[in-house]
Amino acid sequence: MPELTTGQSINKALELILDKDSTAFIAGEDIGVYGGAFGVTEGLLDKFGQDRIKDTPIAEDVIAGLAVGASMTGSRPIVEMQFSDFIVNAMDPIVNQAAKLHFMYGGAVNVPIVIRGASGGGTGAAAQHSQSLESWFCHVPGLKVVTPSNPQNGYDLLLHSFVDPNPVIFMEHKLIYKIKGDVELSDIPEKSTLLGKASVVNEGKNLTIVTYSNMVNVVKNTLLNDELKNYSIEVIDLQTIAPIDYETIKKSVKKTKKLLVCQEAPASSSVGTTVISKIVESDSFADLEASPRLISGLHSPMPSAKHLELNVIPQEEDILNAIKSMI
Repeated sequence: MPELTTGQSINKALELILDKDSTAFIAGEDIGVYGGAFGVTEGLLDKFGQDRIKDTPIAEDVIAGLAVGASMTGSRPIVEMQFSDFIVNAMDPIVNQAAKLHFMYGGAVNVPIVIRGASGGGTGAAAQHSQSLESWFCHVPGLKVVTPSNPQNGYDLLLHSFVDPNPVIFMEHKLIYKIKGDVELSDIPEKSTLLGKASVVNEGKNLTIVTYSNMVNVVKNTLLNDELKNYSIEVIDLQTIAPIDYETIKKSVKKTKKLLVCQEAPASSSVGTTVISKIVESDSFADLEASPRLISGLHSPMPSAKHLELNVIPQEEDILNAIKSMI
């Protein structure tokens, strides 16, 4: 079992897909000679050539439109938006075409696209290259939204996203690319079974923390603090935020009686507010012994100055204080 970074594990998944499925191709900005803005597609051009690794112009709407048309005519495209912030330039082909055409054609066509994008802050890339826009796509019926957090689920979730017949938004937080871990390099599954399933990454009984993407790693690091050594805290990595695995959350809350949700994105109309709302309006409300809490990013454009950026994004200290206030 090799030790890989998340960037390398996603690269391995892409290589396997291209090797095993002749209908697959990758398109995006600087993905060929340059190997992608974060090196995730490095080496693929040399192995598979320009017919399968397509460098595109800086035109996100064209990239997404290409993918929609190709997917409807028998191909399985994977497209890379250099930064997920730029997906906003492709909202029409994604939201009004990719997400809708299967239903508008009465199920006669599928639109099997994976749209990858580097998301989130923490790199000093400032307001236009550091956003967490994932909840936008959760509002669109017909789209699935996937948020890996580590090398193993980056590999697994990409393979399952590829075989899913639906268009998938695959949000890769920039800070997970260099995280290392052992990765079991499984084969491409026959069908998608992971999307919509959360993972309990730490079992506990005093508090449930629900989180996703890189915030999973921030939460896990927080739990190493000596102030929490006498407490048992359950951590759930959502992995997929559309759809959300509420059954796993409910089962955990029934055991711990308390719920904390952590996310980098701002709170307004977000994944975290949706999770809390669903739990409060469900029969799980009776299991709660305290009000649920949400730790989220500030409602602010991301600053480029490091000390200001750290104020916008939740830090370990913020999560630690929230945990201490609840247990």
